Amino acid sequence: MQDTIRRLLTELGEDPTREGLRDTPRRVAKSLEFLTSGYSKNIDEVLNGALFTVEYNEMVIVRDIDFYSLCEHHLLPFFGKCHVAYIPDGRVIGLSKLPRIVDVFARRLQVQERLTSQVATTIESRIAPIGVAVVVEATHLCMSMRGVAKQNSITTTSAMLGAFHADARTRNEFLQLIRNAGPMAPVPQSFSVGVDCVTD
Repeated sequence: MQDTIRRLLTELGEDPTREGLRDTPRRVAKSLEFLTSGYSKNIDEVLNGALFTVEYNEMVIVRDIDFYSLCEHHLLPFFGKCHVAYIPDGRVIGLSKLPRIVDVFARRLQVQERLTSQVATTIESRIAPIGVAVVVEATHLCMSMRGVAKQNSITTTSAMLGAFHADARTRNEFLQLIRNAGPMAPVPQSFSVGVDCVTD
């Protein structure tokens, strides 16, 4: 990887042997390995048995989960917040595991739509809840630094499964709860295709 990065610097018209760039290939390789570390993570190992039997069957919400990811089209960052909710049906996930699930999928080359869906379907597959809802709000540097160069645009995607998809009252309760907890961009009521960041 470091040799590839040196060649890239040369193609950009730089001198990879100059002082400021001499250690850049190592730093970039280390950074990319961390930012894509989700490929090497196993969800069951991440959960580490933190699945518990309970009688609780009301909505569980963890909101404002910060995440950073890389757009697979331009390898530029997109970042924002993820809000996760589910209604247990006899089993719950340890609360700290929900942000860890988000990180597993965020630390890969991604599109926001897929990231949103992967978080939701993973929770659904592990505890078979009555319903799962995931809303992701993100800023994409491939839209703000280049291309259309819209610095203030926010992309919102959602995945609604089970009761959140079938029951408008349940879905609206979730959306109202995450709106009331702080300022937030408008949220769609179903999974949205969002904005395709490929402009050239």
